[in-house]
Formats: sequence, C-alpha cells, structure tokens
Amino acid sequence: MKAMILAAGLGNRMRPLTLYKPKPLLEVGGKPLIVWHIEKLKQIGVTEIVINSAWLADVLIGALGDGSQFGVNIRWTREAEGLETAGGIINALPLLGNEPFILVNGDVWTTMDFAPLLKIELAENLAHLVLVQNPEQHPQGDFTLAEGKAYTFEQSVTGENLTFSGVSVIDPKMFEGLEAGKRPLAPLLKAAMLEKKVAASKLSGLWVDVGTPERLIALDLAIREGKST
Repeated sequence: MKAMILAAGLGNRMRPLTLYKPKPLLEVGGKPLIVWHIEKLKQIGVTEIVINSAWLADVLIGALGDGSQFGVNIRWTREAEGLETAGGIINALPLLGNEPFILVNGDVWTTMDFAPLLKIELAENLAHLVLVQNPEQHPQGDFTLAEGKAYTFEQSVTGENLTFSGVSVIDPKMFEGLEAGKRPLAPLLKAAMLEKKVAASKLSGLWVDVGTPERLIALDLAIREGKST
C-alpha cells in the first residue's frame, strides 16, 4: 500500500514561521511535523510515499530528499501554485497507481496507530475517513458519523458530528474523469457521501490540527513534558 502526504500549503496562518520554512518542516518535540508521519508509515511497513510540494518546495525536498534517511522511498510532485487537496492528488495519481492509498495531511499531529488503515477494505466505498472529537476551534464538526458511514449535515442523519482528522484511505476511482487543476477535496467527499460511499471511524488517540503558532508551541511543550501520550 502506498501513502500520500499533503505538504503543498502556504501556511499563511503560521506566519511569520512559514516565511522561510514550509509548514510541514516546523518542529514539535524536536522533529518536523511531516517526519512524525513518515516514521509512523515506516513502522507499519508503508515505505512508498508520495509528497506534493509548492510553497518553498526546494527547502522541503532538500530536507527530506528521497526518504532514504528514514528507510522509505519518497517520490515528489511539484505544483507551480497550490492545487488544493483534490488537485494535488489528481496531479500525483500517476505515482500513486490504481489501488487505494493512505492520505495524510502534513499539518496535523496524532498518536493514532496507522496499522488499522492497512486492514481497511473499501469495497463499494470511495473513501474511509478517520474522524475526531471536535476541537475547540471547530466545535460544529465536518461530518456526521453513523453506523460506520460518514454523512453530510444536509443529509440529516442521526449520529455524532465529528471533525475530519486529515487521515484517510482513498480510492483513486474518486477522481475518475476529473481534469487536472485547482480543486478541493471536500465537495468530492460530500458527493460520495450522498451516494453512501464514504465509510468512517472515530480516531483512537490524541490529535492536533497544528494551525496556528500558539497550537504549535502548546503541542511542542506537551510532547516535551510527556503529556501527549
């Protein structure tokens, strides 16, 4: 199984920290955010990793290289300008192939065990999303989890409203017939949910959306003080 880490964002909310360093290279616990993901993937035997790049791409690629320092094989895609989530995935499909792959946002941090992702059978589903308890900054959540499926709020399904963690398993079939270009992932997920083709589960473990300098500092301190396990 292959994995893709999304790492092409501008990191505007993290400025000035991201003026000269891409957001995935910002460190918590003495380690870049993206390296935590790479090491977790390596631990479960996923060594073929695709990473997209745009903002400060040379800095990011220069730091991680071909992945050999981590025992993995990293293949890169470059985006002249950020293509957003789905656009970045479509651009990387030639490297990802035709089988379902693990997708991870480069700007989140979690203690989640990635191993169960390897056992996910999508069957008729186009995606399996890992959802989390709504964080303080996003109290309404993104989707509703009910009986192992994710639904949009518009579907008015009784269940638990949760936030998308940025960790998922995606079937390339979701992007069939779509042209390359700038395109977000959320509308594609919602369209699939309307057809009941998105499975979901609730994360077991800690999770942080490292979206602001304040959250970055707080997470770094928690890890160093041993409060993040």
